[in-house]
Amino acid sequence: MGLLNTGHDQTNQQKDIGTALKNGKEILFQGFNWESHKYNWWENLESKVGEIAKAGFTSVWLPPPTHSFSPQGYTPQNLYSLNTNYGSEHHLKALLAKMKQHKLRSMADIVINHRVGTTQGRGGIYNRFDGIPLSWDEHAVTSDTGGLGNRKTGAIFQGFPNIDHTQDFVRKDIIGWLRWLRHNVGFEDFRFDFAKGFSAKYVKEYIEAAKPLFCVGEYWDSCNYRGSSLDYNQDSHRQRIINWIDGTGQLSAAFDFTTKGILQEAVKGEFWRLRDGQGKPPGVMGWWPSRSVTFVDNHDTGSTQVLLESQAHWPFPSDHIMEGYAYILTHPGIPTVFYDHLFEWGNSIRNQIAKLIDVRKREGIESRSSVRILEAKQNLYSAIIGDKVCMKIGSASWCPSASHTQWELATSGHNYAVWRKQ
Repeated sequence: MGLLNTGHDQTNQQKDIGTALKNGKEILFQGFNWESHKYNWWENLESKVGEIAKAGFTSVWLPPPTHSFSPQGYTPQNLYSLNTNYGSEHHLKALLAKMKQHKLRSMADIVINHRVGTTQGRGGIYNRFDGIPLSWDEHAVTSDTGGLGNRKTGAIFQGFPNIDHTQDFVRKDIIGWLRWLRHNVGFEDFRFDFAKGFSAKYVKEYIEAAKPLFCVGEYWDSCNYRGSSLDYNQDSHRQRIINWIDGTGQLSAAFDFTTKGILQEAVKGEFWRLRDGQGKPPGVMGWWPSRSVTFVDNHDTGSTQVLLESQAHWPFPSDHIMEGYAYILTHPGIPTVFYDHLFEWGNSIRNQIAKLIDVRKREGIESRSSVRILEAKQNLYSAIIGDKVCMKIGSASWCPSASHTQWELATSGHNYAVWRKQ
């Protein structure tokens, strides 16, 4: 499809796509990092539910809840076992119950691009799933990853049997499992892992069948670079994410990797990057804000409790984290806060994030709020959002309008400030 603009939101707003997407007031919390499996995680999170709810979040993205070959959960095997390195089924259900009490929705990480077999099949590859629920044979595995199924409908996840979603029996079984997670286990939201790996039309089918309240897909594509320098124009990058959202029947949002890629370069003193050629925000947020899930870092990109070089790729510059949050928490889209930043980076960062969330909620900033960019130059970005909030990031000193009576400072920190109308 062609380029999208904000008009796309208004025309589709009436479509019944779940209350969460429609109300635009979602604020997500990623409730784990790459090392969380080492720390009785379900119990740890349960002790923090009250604090997470009080901070103003609506949904908590949890790591993959089912049995996995690797401790982090991203190489699933027995999809119906809830005993994992994060804790027992009992502790998971206790966590979900407590979240429900605090009106926090739980988001399950859905890993259905690949699955680790239990038995060697054709070619000596572990591409059979004998002896466990969903005991598929090689026909459930794509032919380009060692199975007897059809070719992949997306990118290959190397080193593991990739699931063939073109098979009716596979989709039927996945739908049964998703419904079980939704209605028996109690997850309300879904996050689709490695969404590049299979056609978006299957995500549409799975959402329609399992009816989660909110969905987000990880369609992680490389930004456009010239050598090691990020191109100013990332329109083709955000268009690919938008095409994926369209492919889901517009039922799923997507992580705004375009905004992350641009924002983490901009904060180094290239704030001109934050206004595109049409004067809009340059990520998915600028074209389809109600489907843009913005973030600064996650378990794949950011620092973790024990920093692994292999995991900390594409990290946000750590000394500019609060500028990043000042941007995403005041702007349209659906912002996400990373566990480490709220609970591992000290009270000052936690309090600053909480204040920004409070301003967002008090002033009614939501996913479709308007943005008027005032400045976007080397050391300064400033904008008015929803006519209620004004903000700036960057090292330059700046404040809104000559009539200082109109705006009052709501919160500020190193290289950022946020004002609200008096």
